[in-house]
Amino acid sequence: MKSLDDIFLKLIRVLPVFIALLYTENVCSAKLITDNPPVNISQFGAKGDGLFLNTQIIQKAIDEVSAKGGGKIVFSEGTYLTGSIQLKSGVELHLQHGALILGSLNPFDYIHQKKYHGLIDADKADNIGISGDGTINGQGQKLALIIDSLYHAGFLTEFGYNYRRKRPDARPKLIDFKESNNIVLQGVTLKNSANWVVNFDLCQDISIDRITVDSDDYWNNDGIDLGDCRNVRITNSFVNAADDGICLKSHHKGAMNENIYIANCTIRSSASAIKFGTASYGGFKNVKIENIYIYDTFRSAIALESVDGGILEDIDISNIKANNTGNAIFIKLGHRNTDGAVGTLKNISIRDVVVQVPFEAPDLKYKIRGPQLAFFHNVFPASITGLPGHYVENVHIEDVIITYPGRANKGYAYIPLYRLDDVPENADAYPEFHMFGELPSWGLYVRHVKGLTMKNIQLKVLEDDFRPAMVFDDVGNLFLDKIWIRPTNASDQIILKDVKKEEIGKVQISTIKGKGVRKVK
Repeated sequence: MKSLDDIFLKLIRVLPVFIALLYTENVCSAKLITDNPPVNISQFGAKGDGLFLNTQIIQKAIDEVSAKGGGKIVFSEGTYLTGSIQLKSGVELHLQHGALILGSLNPFDYIHQKKYHGLIDADKADNIGISGDGTINGQGQKLALIIDSLYHAGFLTEFGYNYRRKRPDARPKLIDFKESNNIVLQGVTLKNSANWVVNFDLCQDISIDRITVDSDDYWNNDGIDLGDCRNVRITNSFVNAADDGICLKSHHKGAMNENIYIANCTIRSSASAIKFGTASYGGFKNVKIENIYIYDTFRSAIALESVDGGILEDIDISNIKANNTGNAIFIKLGHRNTDGAVGTLKNISIRDVVVQVPFEAPDLKYKIRGPQLAFFHNVFPASITGLPGHYVENVHIEDVIITYPGRANKGYAYIPLYRLDDVPENADAYPEFHMFGELPSWGLYVRHVKGLTMKNIQLKVLEDDFRPAMVFDDVGNLFLDKIWIRPTNASDQIILKDVKKEEIGKVQISTIKGKGVRKVK
């Protein structure tokens, strides 16, 4: 008899498909069209016995089909062992039910022209895709540990190699597409990468639909990474990743992620479920995310970070449900690029969000868990922070419910209200929800923000927490209305410090001790 956990997991995986019947959005219309008939990989001599190395045969098939104008290469039921292969323009790999592309455990099967490659690469290719009901398995942990042994034996060298975490750059990604256009990724299951699972860099017109990413096999198993991509649609997919779930990165100045639609997905992550950054040199613009279910996630459900001089603006996020997640919302404008200009972070809309934050670590059942914090702390609140003189601007948050566990203890850490200036700026630090150390509130901490509207917000704490629910420090144009707070023993729940032009509507606090709003110097 199947366990309740197994049944629950299956229900979660099919949930986005049902949601998809209710919602639709047109951002990308990538399609692969060719008049050429499909060809079976066996016609080229490939063997699906799991033993024969098919790298050269698969590559030959790709090269020939591309040269003839493109077409579909079909993998029938079987296990096709291969090293790194490169997709060419016009080619779609189609994996039928029972077909498995299995990554080689020989690290040298991923080296070509003295460069390390992913299992399936593409570089400057157009009209490419991977589809079907089959699976791609990178055997990530086994491969990564073999590569690690080569470092210890002196066969490979790399400056700054992290021996403790065993994270060599030589670890191949599962799918790695660069400067390619009109890409379809549909239906397939992607498992056990040694590195990031799916990576797109400087690509355009991408359609990802109904895929399963199941890779908590090793460090840095980001689920889906978009690096400075345009016109992207990610829908109806399941991501289980031992790092960020769906992550937008910007590695290139002058480029950005733009026109992105992400919807109807389920995400489990040992880092952040939906993340913008950390790399943020160019930026992020015009991104819509909706109808996402998140669970068992170590860090933030939503993390928006501009810390390398790029822009982050015009972001619309709605209908997010997150259960057993370490942090609800993390919005950070930072300055890691200390020799360059500070970026911008503005025009953010977040609506219809329900998050449950646990007392214990949310990723206890992961194969590879998130790095544990090296200091005692109380549960962290959601946060929106800029820098002195550089503000997060125009943030609208509405219809949000966040439930916290409470159980804060002054013996762990304590920042009283007269010491709010002691919260460090950490302008050039790696952005993360715990980057400031202890924070003086249990629900929301806001600093260096101009233009913040919060309507119909419920903050609940299940057990005692001595801290106030909300702290606003150096905030301009603050509008609060229909704020419902269920605290326990703090005497004041909304703290204002250096707040200008505030408008506070209805605030309901369910405690005798709660005095509501207090201004401090």
